[in-house]
Amino acid sequence: MNFDSFSFDQRIVTGIIGCGYTIPTPIQVRAIPEVLSGRDVMGLAQTGTGKTAAFALPILQRLLTSNAPKQGPCRTLVLAPTRELALQIHENFISLGKQTGIRSAAVFGGVGANPQIKAANKATVIVACPGRLIDLLNQGVLKLDQVDTLVLDEADRMLDMGFMPDIKRILARLPATRQNLLFSATMPHDIRELAGKILVNPATVQVANTAPATSVGHTFYPVHPQLKVGLLEALLDVTKYDSMLIFTRTKHRAKNLARKLSFRGHEATFLQGNMSQNQRQRALDGFKDGTFKVMVATDIAARGIDCDRITHVINFDVPDTAETYTHRIGRTGRAGRSGMALSLVTKEDERLMREIEKIVGRQIDRRKVEEFDYDQPLKSVPGMDRRGPAPAKHKKTYGSDKRRPAAPTRRRTTKAPVRTKR
Repeated sequence: MNFDSFSFDQRIVTGIIGCGYTIPTPIQVRAIPEVLSGRDVMGLAQTGTGKTAAFALPILQRLLTSNAPKQGPCRTLVLAPTRELALQIHENFISLGKQTGIRSAAVFGGVGANPQIKAANKATVIVACPGRLIDLLNQGVLKLDQVDTLVLDEADRMLDMGFMPDIKRILARLPATRQNLLFSATMPHDIRELAGKILVNPATVQVANTAPATSVGHTFYPVHPQLKVGLLEALLDVTKYDSMLIFTRTKHRAKNLARKLSFRGHEATFLQGNMSQNQRQRALDGFKDGTFKVMVATDIAARGIDCDRITHVINFDVPDTAETYTHRIGRTGRAGRSGMALSLVTKEDERLMREIEKIVGRQIDRRKVEEFDYDQPLKSVPGMDRRGPAPAKHKKTYGSDKRRPAAPTRRRTTKAPVRTKR
């Protein structure tokens, strides 16, 4: 089957060819006809399966067929959990609809609102993060009273991030009669409840449910928690990679780890929630064009990273669930390429390791890095502290992180005034 089967407008076909698409993915094969028919859709698919095009292509086709104005008002609203994902979807609409003249706008926080307001009021498609969209609606500078298609992308992540109250407020501003498309990688109880409230007689489209891509290899590297940083650096030195994405549990660890790797001579950057939009964009652009070979990120920040250069994913911190593991490693082994998923595991991770092996369908190899000293004393590494690199006067060593000793407390040099009774 190819894209000719959908009988898209020639202007959309030009966009498909321009993006290099040849054969539709399983989610596209199943979802596109349902969206074209006007039905509500419940889509279950993990990242990297082509789900953005699965709703963007039929939406563009329906907008052209209905002779919708190409420069506003908004007819299609797409909600996404992160700025990176919102920008990615927005760029896909632009690329696929390049010849259609249909305008798309991205709305998200962290940057000035005025340019977004101007763009959104001239756009037929708005891709937005819930927080900034609510702000604009409350200010009365944006209206959604003519929206006839709503897309909730990565709905499970939006619920995890606490966006449910904002989503309810946005739904209250939309016309009651509309097409609703909900895409999620998982189907917890909250998502089923949300789907039951907004979807009407939906078509359910499910592909690649939590199963990792067969193009990705898996390896566990057992290690003591205090030796993780040294082992990671040893892995970087012995591994041939194009681009590498490293996951941590916390944003502070992502930032500190990237700085340590940079200090050791690796071309590393980081992505986490406390960065300004300009900082995030510089990091993403540098990672995509190869300026940075390594990116350290948290799960939330990494949503929306779409880089075909990623050959390796490293779990510096093993994720909390096997499903999250699947989402992480879905960043490599894409578009027919192979990839590797390497995990630094401790004794505390054994339960989750067994869960991961269940979804992979086999026992995962445990390996060691020959160049790394696993028997070294659990002591600090010279030249490092938790706040960043210190001037180095020592040779490179693989070991645990050093923490700066606490500053001595000062003794009070003056006595407190003595109170006397009157």
